[in-house]
Amino acid sequence: MATYKKRGYKPKTKKEKEEVEEVIDGHSTTEEVFNTLDESASKTEDWVIANQKYIFGIIGVVAVVVLGYLGYNEFLAKPQQTEAMNEMFQAKKYFNEAVTGTEKDSLYTLALNGGNGKMGMVDIASEYSGTSAGNLANYYAGMAYLNLKDYKNAVSYLSDFSSDDQVLSAMAKGGIGDAFIQLNQAKDALGYYEQAAKIKTNEFTTPMFLLKAGTTAMELGEMDKALTYFNQIKENYPSSSQAANVDVLIGKATVLAKK
Repeated sequence: MATYKKRGYKPKTKKEKEEVEEVIDGHSTTEEVFNTLDESASKTEDWVIANQKYIFGIIGVVAVVVLGYLGYNEFLAKPQQTEAMNEMFQAKKYFNEAVTGTEKDSLYTLALNGGNGKMGMVDIASEYSGTSAGNLANYYAGMAYLNLKDYKNAVSYLSDFSSDDQVLSAMAKGGIGDAFIQLNQAKDALGYYEQAAKIKTNEFTTPMFLLKAGTTAMELGEMDKALTYFNQIKENYPSSSQAANVDVLIGKATVLAKK
């Protein structure tokens, strides 16, 4: 880059002479660089001016999408979620009473179809399918159908349920397995029991579904797999209720494996 020198300055070395020679006719290499940058900026400005309708159109579309998303969440999704939870309160109460009460069938039916002017889980799952409450309604509906021995509907609703809650997810997978057992589809049931046992290791759901997976594997004649599950219960969950009779099952599976 050229170096500015005061008037009357005489270069003493070859290098200084070359620097001075860079300044020609009142402009320098540096000046040329800035001129080039100015020209580029000018061209950019011209392009922006020529295409401003297109640019503003893109900005407008992005703004509409962002505002639409925020508006959907604020004015539609949130109110729907609140409304769905209000509807679900009564249906969930029927479901809980069915679990602990004596008139189970009638209470599960009320949980599914609604009562006291409130919707049931079936309608909530349908009307509020885009909300977390609608998703949860699939779980309750599936479990209610399972207890009412309507196994195909149980599979359908539980399959539509998804959750980050690992215990509920395990229970839903296990519920599908229970339905398939009743539908004489043991191989399908085994797959769901295996999924349920692996979702989240804990003292409650894991040994329960390991036991179901093991007994189902025995029914299918898969003794090595059954022994794997029974031994997992014995070694990893010795204090669980499922471990109480696991030695008997291990012995039985061992004998059958040798035949």
